[in-house]
Amino acid sequence: MTTNGNHKQERAGVTRPRRLLLCLDGVPFDMVRESRERGLFEGWNAPSHLLSPFPTMTNIALSTMLRATAPLGYESLYFDRTSREIRGGIGKYIGRRTPDKLPSSYMDELDYQEPLPFEFLVYVAPEAVWRADMRRFDEQFRAAPQRRDYFAFLKGTDGLLHIRGAEPLRRALESLDKLLNEIRAWCGAETEIMLFSDHGMTIGEIRRVHLQTHLRRCGYEITDRLNGAKGRRAVAIPAFGLIGYAALFCDEENTVKLAEDLTELEGVDFSIYRDRASAIIVKGAKGSARVHRREEDGRISYRYEQMTNDPLQLAEIVRGLSDEGLLDNEGYASAENWFARTATHIYPDALANLYNALYTERVHHRADLLISLKDGYYYGSSFFAHIVSLKATHGNALRASSTAFMMSTHRTLPEFVRADEAQPLLKG
Repeated sequence: MTTNGNHKQERAGVTRPRRLLLCLDGVPFDMVRESRERGLFEGWNAPSHLLSPFPTMTNIALSTMLRATAPLGYESLYFDRTSREIRGGIGKYIGRRTPDKLPSSYMDELDYQEPLPFEFLVYVAPEAVWRADMRRFDEQFRAAPQRRDYFAFLKGTDGLLHIRGAEPLRRALESLDKLLNEIRAWCGAETEIMLFSDHGMTIGEIRRVHLQTHLRRCGYEITDRLNGAKGRRAVAIPAFGLIGYAALFCDEENTVKLAEDLTELEGVDFSIYRDRASAIIVKGAKGSARVHRREEDGRISYRYEQMTNDPLQLAEIVRGLSDEGLLDNEGYASAENWFARTATHIYPDALANLYNALYTERVHHRADLLISLKDGYYYGSSFFAHIVSLKATHGNALRASSTAFMMSTHRTLPEFVRADEAQPLLKG
């Protein structure tokens, strides 16, 4: 904010209204739009499409959206590139929430989140966790100082969708709307309420991808450690949550063949891996392509090079950019022009999103190869798969999982917002 020509830090209740920032885990844009069509969230401004980074997972999304420290891995069970072994796991959910169990610094900013054991119980008894969460959040918010912002994170919505499906989430949003109306009446216009989610969700029948079985048949050794002799066709694949992506770790010489072998597996949409110093390869059953990135004078451009067919379904968009004179003589278009034409694409903002998944620190221990599964498929722990029956999941790079939302009682927000551009809107 600028005041008298000087940049000034906005302060709750002084230079802008106090803000209640409320994150709803896993609520997709389409369900919020549907809720508004049913009369919920009356008087709010229209929701913005908030594009979640791939893999579309909570800690990756929130650390990106809030410009916080990157988590160690994609989930609590992760591959440590220094020790070259799989570490972490269920222990994160046992006991108290100590500093070593915090995945990212964004959690230091939270005024309310559920007790640590509920992070696991939300996928066993989501209705009970949601009701308890709502009650505790309401009590703690009303008891908080009224001259500062308040940041709460409710995870019950994610559990409801994963385990119960769309209808229980609709009822949960009805109860949330009622509670927020009460809070608005209690706080008055001096408090802005900002709702947002970390990622979307694919809702429907979800089947398991038999990733490890397939790779063993292809001659790979599935292992927790990559400390053996060079030349082994060894792959480490952490399996934890039941989600729509997989992170693979292997020796560099195995990456290209690994991606090729994955094209034959049912449920795999595509895989990506680094190529040279400034490109990635996208490879799937629909073909292969190379994504190039160029930065000159602070301006970022991307080029989509089709190698065989069109795995990201961008050929028509490339032709449109060319027809409008927006491609240079090397085939690059600006990141802004790509974003404008792909924000609603089946793979939203695909070039920047996929490139940054491998070249920016979305996690500390980045994978050698990332798989985006088709909608309706998941990879994860066999143990968890025997406990729950999935009704929805997230994690892949497709539109349903990638499109979260952001909505305010006070402000009109941009129609589309990248995750890494959300922080000033959420916290500024």
